[in-house]
Amino acid sequence: MPNVVRVLLTALAGMLTGLTLIIAIGAQNAFVLRQGIRREHLLPVVAICIAADAALIGLGTAGVGAVVDSHPGLVRVVTWAGAAYLVGYGLLALRRAARPEGLEATTAASRGSVVLTTLAITFLNPHVYLDTVLMLGSIANGFGEDRWTFAVGAMGGSVLWFTGLALGARALAAPLARPGTWRILDGLIGATMIALAVRLVAA
Repeated sequence: MPNVVRVLLTALAGMLTGLTLIIAIGAQNAFVLRQGIRREHLLPVVAICIAADAALIGLGTAGVGAVVDSHPGLVRVVTWAGAAYLVGYGLLALRRAARPEGLEATTAASRGSVVLTTLAITFLNPHVYLDTVLMLGSIANGFGEDRWTFAVGAMGGSVLWFTGLALGARALAAPLARPGTWRILDGLIGATMIALAVRLVAA
């Protein structure tokens, strides 16, 4: 197989694998969706999500996944911390759903609080280590000398997904600005966060 073709196919495999792991609706995606619709501090949110994925994919490809796998107690601590945070965020979303306001009337969050929430939702989720570091890292290393090409492809998938999700949500801001629609959205986000927390501790 020609070298260029092999590189392209390996990168494509990485991209498709990465997309498969991150497209499923989770806490991080739900938060990006909400911030996109609110058009609030969207750039730092997307930048953090992409940078975090790139770093974790790089760690997994470098073999750090084996270290994480050998410390199940640490993963458990992160699991409970993440579950607690998700429950808290979910309850706040459900509270907003019970007191619906229009998009324009909703109090804007500070950039600092949005950044901290993005970091917490990203790094307090144990699945980000299991899926991105362990699973994706293991698959990447299965490509041998092409593992970093696979990793770059997976990182590209994250860029495409989070950018597309943010821009798509931003385009929906106007039709979703009504209080009733916003109430449904916050209710769904709150239920999703709490369900994810239950799934984490029950796994």
